Amino acid sequence: MAAAACGLDGSTRVIGSCVAHLRLIARLDIKGPNLIKGVHLEGLRVIGDPQVFARRYYDDGVDELVYMDVVASLYGRNSLAEMVSQTAEHVFVPITVGGGIRSTQDAQTILRAGADKVAVNTAAVRDPTLISQIAEKFGSQCMVVSIEAKRLSSGGWEAYVDNGRERTGRDAVAWAREVERRGAGEILLTSVDQEGTRAGFDVDLVRTVTQTVRLPVIASGGLGTTEHLVAVAEVGGADAVAVADALHYGRLSVQDLRGAARAAGLDVRQVDGA
Repeated sequence: MAAAACGLDGSTRVIGSCVAHLRLIARLDIKGPNLIKGVHLEGLRVIGDPQVFARRYYDDGVDELVYMDVVASLYGRNSLAEMVSQTAEHVFVPITVGGGIRSTQDAQTILRAGADKVAVNTAAVRDPTLISQIAEKFGSQCMVVSIEAKRLSSGGWEAYVDNGRERTGRDAVAWAREVERRGAGEILLTSVDQEGTRAGFDVDLVRTVTQTVRLPVIASGGLGTTEHLVAVAEVGGADAVAVADALHYGRLSVQDLRGAARAAGLDVRQVDGA
């Protein structure tokens, strides 16, 4: 199945196939005009120009990009439309954009700018009907629910919002079941505990969610080595892996990740030169 720009105006961008392969995704957290990176979604440090990094990852053969406006929920708006529009002119892989999307109109603005999917977290928790509204208007393939989960001392995981700052009281796994029922097409699952630590994914969290829902699950938060990639795919059952820190700081390349996945027998997209 070839991904497209959700049919807003009948036009399509050729962005390749994303069927059946473990997808390698570069995650770019954005604050204002800058690419940033934090630990546990806090202590944000400026990395550089996100356009430069997006083009680099595209040239290196990344399967998808995720842009997250990390302060959008605080200000009640997503400010990435212009950035996404510029990226879409030069980068021809699926682009997911999240942060501050509170309505179908917000989603339409981002999709018209060139995004292929929108990711919603805070607004979906506050009004779960938004998931079905976006899915019905633009298609489930456009509707990604971002779940930020933190492990509880009593067991299980709680869903957080506002970039990992605010508790919801919701069980993260039960919330994953609900977003599937409401029409989400994919889940971006971030472990707040592991994010930015380079200590590996919360494989138990990923495995629990992938065994609970039929939706594709993107594992995010914690990749430090190629072994972490293999573990979250083989043991956690992740359909895709989102990587930030390891790529931004040049400790690993997309080709390193693809090569390690292939060496482990994982099915990844064939890329010329990789």
